[in-house]
Amino acid sequence: MTIAMRGAVARFFALLALALPPHAGVASAAETVTVGTTFSITDLPFFIGMKRGYFAAEGLDVTFVNLDSAARMIAPLASGELDLAAGGPSAGLYNAIARNIGIRIVADKSATPPGRHSQTLLVRKELIDSGRVKTLADLKGLRVASAAPGSSAMGTLNRLYKMTGLKPTDIERVYLGFPQQIAALRGGAADVAFPTEPFASEAVRQGYAVAFMTDDQIYPGHQISVMIYSDRFRTQRKAVALAFMRAYLRAVRDQNAAIVDGRLAGKDAEEFIGLIADNTPVKDRDFLRSINLSASDDDGRVNVESLKEDFEIFRAEGLIEGKITVDDALDPSFARAAVEALARR
Repeated sequence: MTIAMRGAVARFFALLALALPPHAGVASAAETVTVGTTFSITDLPFFIGMKRGYFAAEGLDVTFVNLDSAARMIAPLASGELDLAAGGPSAGLYNAIARNIGIRIVADKSATPPGRHSQTLLVRKELIDSGRVKTLADLKGLRVASAAPGSSAMGTLNRLYKMTGLKPTDIERVYLGFPQQIAALRGGAADVAFPTEPFASEAVRQGYAVAFMTDDQIYPGHQISVMIYSDRFRTQRKAVALAFMRAYLRAVRDQNAAIVDGRLAGKDAEEFIGLIADNTPVKDRDFLRSINLSASDDDGRVNVESLKEDFEIFRAEGLIEGKITVDDALDPSFARAAVEALARR
């Protein structure tokens, strides 16, 4: 069912509820919330919130809509077809806000403090075996595949330039989705790639790529993805938006309690590994036990300095349109209120 169809169905039942007589005995309906996401490993808090009834306890009926990239979430967020989304803080997001579309970054989703990475710098194995690539400076002249222009990977690449003294013109940039990056490495169409899990580990396991460095080593504390509220959800359904945030942060804290040294190895780890296997394309539970996960903040705090650093890179690349600042894109009030409410429970 498309998002538009879901909206039509929701409106039909809303009208039907209004038409029912008071004595019909219908219980108060749960508030519907539609979330756009990519159904990745970092969506584990959503899966926990659903399984443990945290959303239901807040009176929410949550539907997740699988979209293949954060870029595809902007239009349905702007139209109100999505109430919120989990995605990268991209140039497209800032440009939408500059056009007076009231979407806002409201909380953290994933980041890369030391020891917790999101993406891995992979080098084609034959370049390692031949000695062509020994250090980061040897990336000069190579084809480097990353996500779309204006994505968080651009910030990682910029840090890489600073570490090595390379310039953007010293490499050939190729923009591909994560699965396509792996295919390009395998076929020789790319020499280097920046995929996330499970694609990075799979490429290494199959033997055609070598993990050279992780993004927490290149750009520690990088804000990789965020929670984004639509204008209607944020301004017209404030109580529901706050209820969602309370449930979400409860689930984040459960997830974090299960992580030991960056991996799912603590309390409830096996339950959560099962949730990932049941809800994402990653089914290998041994693999899920082995991978390092990016970090989610217990209180939903966003690394604003990281956002600002990436924003200036987008601007320097000519990707930002109109007058907009990172501060214009932020609304931390829901995360703060949710933290206060959870502390009182």
